[in-house]
Amino acid sequence: MTTLQLSLAQRHALSEAAVRLQREFEGVCKLETVQRCIDDPLERLSGAAYLGYISLLAERFARERLTAIAKMEGNIVSDNPTVLFLCVHNAGRSQMAAGWLRHLSGDRIDVFSGGSAPAESINPSAVEAMAEKGIDIADQYPKPWTDETVGVADVIVSMGCGDACPVLPGKRYLDWELEDPAGKGVDSVRPIRDDIEQRVRGLMAELGVQPEAG
Repeated sequence: MTTLQLSLAQRHALSEAAVRLQREFEGVCKLETVQRCIDDPLERLSGAAYLGYISLLAERFARERLTAIAKMEGNIVSDNPTVLFLCVHNAGRSQMAAGWLRHLSGDRIDVFSGGSAPAESINPSAVEAMAEKGIDIADQYPKPWTDETVGVADVIVSMGCGDACPVLPGKRYLDWELEDPAGKGVDSVRPIRDDIEQRVRGLMAELGVQPEAG
């Protein structure tokens, strides 16, 4: 259980989140697994600038992990390939890549992202640059990768996380050398955004998924 000093309202919100997740994953994940996934993110996300929204983030993070667990255990049957984008801070490159892939693939590819040392908040220049393309990543947040998301991934795309990148047998690994947008203005981030778009489109072609029209 977390050692964070949570308010009564936050604890109540977490309890409600746990109930929602238990209902959502009933018959798919064990109750103790659901509770573990709702408790565990609290310490992992405690340094985030979004601490006031910790219950919301914990629920979203838990849902992502539970989905990965269920898919890995065969309790969710899907033909969708799963792609995991990894970088150091999960604030710029991996978030833009995940945003592009979700936008272009719709619901035909399952997309995760994570960082080896998550930042406190997402890069505002990355948010602005993606918004220019009609892609909203403002509601995303830096988070660590997990054993579950690594385990379920068919393709793991590394963007500068180096030796920290998890290596598992049977996974397809891609290493995208991209300039780090940290500390850069939107003018400098646009070329990185456009480079990522082309790489994502290439990955989709390799996976046999055509971009959505529009």
